Amino acid sequence: MANSIGFHSEFRKFAVQLINEDMILGVFGPWQVILIVAIVLLLFGGRKIPELMRGLGKGVKEFKDASKGEEESSEEKKAK
Repeated sequence: MANSIGFHSEFRKFAVQLINEDMILGVFGPWQVILIVAIVLLLFGGRKIPELMRGLGKGVKEFKDASKGEEESSEEKKAK
């Protein structure tokens, strides 16, 4: 039990250190983003990207609808 408490506190210290040092948020600089966008444009072309984004948006919407449906059904079960 004491080992797990020590592990959690060490993990918390490590996570706080990562956030404080902006390692999570500062991974990609502007040149890296430009390079990634250029590679995506070369791979898929300008015409295909809107179709990909539309499909991604539909997938996210379906996921949100499904998660809302599960929340509503679990609330109905609790009410019974």
